[in-house]
Amino acid sequence: MKKWNLVIDVAECHNCNNCFLAVKDEYVGNDIPGYCASQPLHGHKWINILSRERGRAPMVDAAYVPTSCNHCDAAPCIEAGRGAVKKREDGIVLIDPEAAKGRRDLLGACPYGAIWWNEERSLPQAWPFDAHLLDRGWSAPRPVQSCPTGAMQALKISDAEMAQRARREGLQTLRPELGTRPRIYYRNLHRYTRLFAGGTVLGTRGGVVDCLAGARVELLKDGSTVAALDTDAFGDFKFDRLEPESGAYEVHVTHAGHRSAPVPFELRQESIVIGDILLQLT
Repeated sequence: MKKWNLVIDVAECHNCNNCFLAVKDEYVGNDIPGYCASQPLHGHKWINILSRERGRAPMVDAAYVPTSCNHCDAAPCIEAGRGAVKKREDGIVLIDPEAAKGRRDLLGACPYGAIWWNEERSLPQAWPFDAHLLDRGWSAPRPVQSCPTGAMQALKISDAEMAQRARREGLQTLRPELGTRPRIYYRNLHRYTRLFAGGTVLGTRGGVVDCLAGARVELLKDGSTVAALDTDAFGDFKFDRLEPESGAYEVHVTHAGHRSAPVPFELRQESIVIGDILLQLT
């Protein structure tokens, strides 16, 4: 059976908040019987965009991660809801706007913090994947249609097809260790969850210092090379997808028979910008 999934490319999200606004436009002041009650104008972020900056000048990047109800296949809120939260055959999870009244306890049932409390209605709420629109024949939820960069893609395919696609494209879910089996997948999630180590290689010849393109840079851990690349036209290099708290590394640079001294560093919770590495050229 085909089920709904959402794929979000972190590298293409620019934090424009169109997805957030589309959800507000759809649900603020609009009761949708059988699906959900209206969303309050203030306080709720059914789509909440997380952000993280990595590095420091002059090597900095930013990542934005839209989050929402993950419509998990093993959703803790369904078990805690005792009938107030239901999983549809197409994969969408809905909080029953009648059966869930007064159930503030359901907020703590979601390990992702994706359930919001509507004080006025005494009701827990989450983004229902625009199920009412999909049931009317829409090809995608409003957040997908409103995204100007194409960072969001809705897929209605079988679980086997989705699993194959996730493996092929390196898609990830948030906090897979929880075992909730989310239906929201991310491309380039490493830009939010992992670290990088980067720097610039300069060459000096005849008293002139310039960026050194095409220099070979090796990343070593425990004496073994774990990654290698060549500097770009500006002499820059960047090793990405490194694990936080992964400890001590060294960078070695070679170019046309010249070799730098090893440059040591440690990775903790933040990315590392090594700075300039100077090679003396003859």
